[in-house]
Amino acid sequence: MKYTVTPTHNEHIMREDDFIVSKTDTKGIITYCNRIFIEYSGYTEEELLGTQHNIIRHPDMPRAVFHMLWSTIAEKKEIFAYVKNMSKDGGFYWVFANITASLDQAGNIIGYYSVRRKPKTSAIHVCEPVYKEMLSIERQVGTKDGMKASTDYLLNILSKEKISYEKFVLSI
Repeated sequence: MKYTVTPTHNEHIMREDDFIVSKTDTKGIITYCNRIFIEYSGYTEEELLGTQHNIIRHPDMPRAVFHMLWSTIAEKKEIFAYVKNMSKDGGFYWVFANITASLDQAGNIIGYYSVRRKPKTSAIHVCEPVYKEMLSIERQVGTKDGMKASTDYLLNILSKEKISYEKFVLSI
């Protein structure tokens, strides 16, 4: 079932000891979600299981961030990222996500595992304007070339700072 959710300015702030956990198959279909995920998303377990993980994607998130996430985990590498998610009620919640590929005994990817926790407020203040500019670039340039232009913008920032994406995310 497809849900139409209108974003609001209502922020749900994670508690310090909360961990949102989910698992998906290789196509991003949710196969497991813990009670904290259910709580913050506002969906029931039945609504989440079997649904694309992007059910919680907030429209303020640039597509380039998710492209980078998927590209990294498809290479069997873990990635950390700050992500703004949207609840069923239109509210939002920021997370600091760690995403890894789940492998079978032969080393083949059989799904993905993500653990999210409360992000530092200072990190959100760093990410938010970068994401806003990336999203603006994506909208200005258009679907075909927007993701590349948005990614190039982020990579340019990292290059000027002489830092990798991973070190940047872990340092803020």
